[in-house]
Parts: sequence; C-alpha cells; structure tokens
Amino acid sequence: MSSIFAKFSGTASALGGLIESGGRNPFGVVIEKVVSSTVGVIENRETLLFGTNNYLGLSQSQNAVKAAQDAAAKYGVGTTGSRIANGTQSLHRQLEVQIASHFNRRDAMVFSTGYQANLGIISALAGKEDYLLLDADSHASIYDGSRLSTSQVIRFRHNDPDDLHKRLKRLEGTPGAKLVVVEGIYSMTGNIAPVAEFAAVKRETDSYLLVDEAHSFGVIGENGLGVAEAAGVEKDVDFIAGTFSKSLGTVGGYCVSDHPEMDLIRVNCRPYMFTASLPPEVIAATMTALDEMKAHPELRTQLMDNAKRLHGGLHRIGLNASKQVSPVVAVTLETLGQAITMWNRLLEEGVYVNLSLPPATPDNRPLLRCSVMATHTPAQIDKALEVFASVARECSVLS
Repeated sequence: MSSIFAKFSGTASALGGLIESGGRNPFGVVIEKVVSSTVGVIENRETLLFGTNNYLGLSQSQNAVKAAQDAAAKYGVGTTGSRIANGTQSLHRQLEVQIASHFNRRDAMVFSTGYQANLGIISALAGKEDYLLLDADSHASIYDGSRLSTSQVIRFRHNDPDDLHKRLKRLEGTPGAKLVVVEGIYSMTGNIAPVAEFAAVKRETDSYLLVDEAHSFGVIGENGLGVAEAAGVEKDVDFIAGTFSKSLGTVGGYCVSDHPEMDLIRVNCRPYMFTASLPPEVIAATMTALDEMKAHPELRTQLMDNAKRLHGGLHRIGLNASKQVSPVVAVTLETLGQAITMWNRLLEEGVYVNLSLPPATPDNRPLLRCSVMATHTPAQIDKALEVFASVARECSVLS
C-alpha cells in the first residue's frame, strides 16, 4: 500500500538538512516566556525579538489584557459556532461597527483570522465569469483565495502598474468583473505598493481594487489606515482587508467596504459561514487595542523611527537589506547555507528573526526577515545591529 505521507518525502529531506546544518528546527522555535513585547526567553536565554510582527507592542497592553479577562468572565471563553449560526454576540457587532467607523466605511466583516479574511472575501467575490489579477508576490492567503474561487487568475509583475494596465486592457470587452488584489506592505520584503498608481489603473479600466493592509494597518497613514490612506486614494479602494494579529497584537481579520452588498457576502463566504467565530475575550482585547492605537499616534512615529534606524544600520554594515523603509526589513542572502548558519548564530547570540526560504521568497533567494516594533529601544536596535555585523563576518557574508 502506498504511504499517504510519501508526497512529503522532499519536505522531510529538506527539513532534515536544515536541522542537520544548524542543529535546530528553524520552524519549531518556542518562546518559553514572554518578558516584554521586545524580549522573550528562547532556549533558556533572554532573546531580543525581531521577528514577531507586533509592530506597536500592543500584544502586551495591560488594558487589553484586562478587557479580555472581563469579557471571558462575562461571556465565557468561546462561542462554539460560526457567525451565521450562534457565533455572533454583541461584541462581534460592536467590533465591526468600530472597524468600519475607523476606516470611514459603510460596513465591516470580522473573520477568525487574517488568512480567512483574504480566503473568504476573494473566493466569494470572484466567480467563474470573473477575472482575478494578483500581484506576483502576493501572500499565500491571496493565492489560496484565488484557488477557492472559480475565477480566471492572472498574475502581473510585482508592484508594476504598467504591467497590470496592459493585462487589463487585453481583457477589455470580455464579460465578467475584474478584481485587482495588491498588498500595502509585502510581508516578506517590506516593499510598499504604489497604490495611487494601481488606483489610477483601476479607475481607467473600470475594475475593482482590493488592498490587503495587513502589514500597513496601524503603521502608515495619518490615522494608521495603511498605504491607501497615505497615498490619498482610500475612496478608490473597493475593499480593504487586514488582520488584528500585527499592529493590534491579537488575532482575527477584517474586510471593510462602502459597497451595500456586503451582507450578501456574509451568506456566500464559506470561511465566514463554516468557521467558529472569534472568542469574546479576543474581541474585547482587539477593541481595546484599537482604542489605544487611535489614542497614541506617537507609536507610529516611534515605529517608523525605529524602522529607519534598523534599515539604515543594516545598509551601513553592508548587508543587502530592503530597498524601502518599513517595519519589515529583510536581509537577502545568496545561499541557503549562509542563511541557515546566520539564522542559527543570530539566535545563539540572542537575536530572533524569521528565516524565509525558497520557494516562499520572491526571487528564490533566502531571507532573514526582521520586524521592528515601536517598543524597541535604540539600545536594543543597536545591539541587534552589532550582532548582525559580527555574525555576518563570522559566516563570510561580510569581509
């Protein structure tokens, strides 16, 4: 009998090689204790956390913790049902009203994860007569949403409005709606999308535009609404999707829109219809974190100051770091061996970052992916830079 696990033999071999090369599983790191938003205990060592996406440090908000405790005491710890069954409580509606109001939008849908927000909205919107046009570097949740849909999928070159325009012009006169999907900040590289240019293409071609602001919500824009706000084209964006698991420090996803048909999406969106809804303590913590984000715009200023400090420092060291400044700062390496060795040595020296490997990386080169927080101190950033420089020289990445 054929083994049902035979298909994973390549993965097993690759993972075994990674563990043999570095002595540990890079995808099995355990944070044994959380000391603060910026420090955790890993392998019994206090370690600087530069790979958590906790951009504003709100996962450790004591106000959010208290709100979660109070909600759990009042409502219990779970809903035991989906949003269209018994899984909608007053808190869920309150959060949707709060998110919609924050984005100045007519309506909002809240999902159990950010992944499900993309999976659900994209698959529900794009039918078999429609076309999905995806940036080539789109997140896995976007590609999976396209697979769950029955639409025809077209990729365009990363952050290239001209290529998108060319592909949409080829579809001129064909039946079916055209939905363009881009991200505000790309999670692997930190690249920022030219949303104003994409919006111009959208207007000219009479298509729809969805922007995933997962890594830009709470980060960019006068009110932290993301790249569309910063570019001044919010009203040209039909759907904004995102997550609570980055800047707000909790878990869950959302989609906001001015289209009055959003209630129709609720009963045509399988990941929304058939997944248990967020537990009340998470909803309460998320609403409190959102209030804190709105009340403390200085967190965004500090975050971007810290991003500039890390970004500039990595470039001064001589490493091949991201081109644009954002809270995602990726160091691109040429070989798998360099990446594995550097990642392991960084961890051993007390700096945790993410190891990103092909084929998940945009150009099939490995990345050491850092994420910065507003709560990182200058001293912590400088320490991380010092360790990066030392380890890079040790691994012959720098001379």
